Amino acid sequence: MADLNSTNNQEHTHQTITGIISTGTSTSTVSTTSGNEEEEKELVIKVVEMSEIEKSKVTIMRALVHTQDRWNSKEVSDDVMLRRFLRARDMDVEKASHMFLKYLSWRQSFMPPNGGCFTHSDFPDEIAQNKFFMPGHDKQGRPIALVFGGRHKQNDLDEFKRFVVYVLDKVCARMPRGHEKFVAIGDLQGWGYANCDVRGYLAALSILQDFYPERLGKLFIVHVPYIFMTAWKIVYPFIDKNTRKKVHNYNPYKEIH
Repeated sequence: MADLNSTNNQEHTHQTITGIISTGTSTSTVSTTSGNEEEEKELVIKVVEMSEIEKSKVTIMRALVHTQDRWNSKEVSDDVMLRRFLRARDMDVEKASHMFLKYLSWRQSFMPPNGGCFTHSDFPDEIAQNKFFMPGHDKQGRPIALVFGGRHKQNDLDEFKRFVVYVLDKVCARMPRGHEKFVAIGDLQGWGYANCDVRGYLAALSILQDFYPERLGKLFIVHVPYIFMTAWKIVYPFIDKNTRKKVHNYNPYKEIH
């Protein structure tokens, strides 16, 4: 297996990230380091602004959820959050409400009590693998999550789920004002059968799609070995149609598809 800590591999990964940031976004997007405050402000307004239809459906959804929200959750007052669940269900209020109530129930049962958050002590084995990094933001201002799949080893599933939630909460907390999505890079250099964890992949996918809808902007999978396709064929049918559109196999020498 390739040594992912080597200087050559670190440089290769850095070049890949740079390529994704520069080519994976439109030339008309705003760089967070451009210093053009007016353009950045305009971009934020476009991201936050709701259409009249969205406003109407958010209002209806909130009223529907209120009647079944036995936890008096503050998230019910978050218009932008409700809109994400609506968009994940193609603006169907009933389906989005059901999805949101499922999220509230999961949050109550899965997260630490009294609105707490997970810490490194909740998943020591996952932290020891040194596989997750946040190298910055892309030109649209979206935070980047970098995961080294070749460092992943199958551990206790519940611990891995806590790690996934910790990662997603960490990434979402780094989103600039007016942004809702992040970019993920899955670097599979060095990935082999020892790293294959279909059960873990499906658990992470379920958490992302069911409880963090419309948070993923794009997922770039890089340095994909042929043997990974065995696991991919098992996972792919569980990826919903909206998420599939966001997955790209990145090759710096070819266009992104």
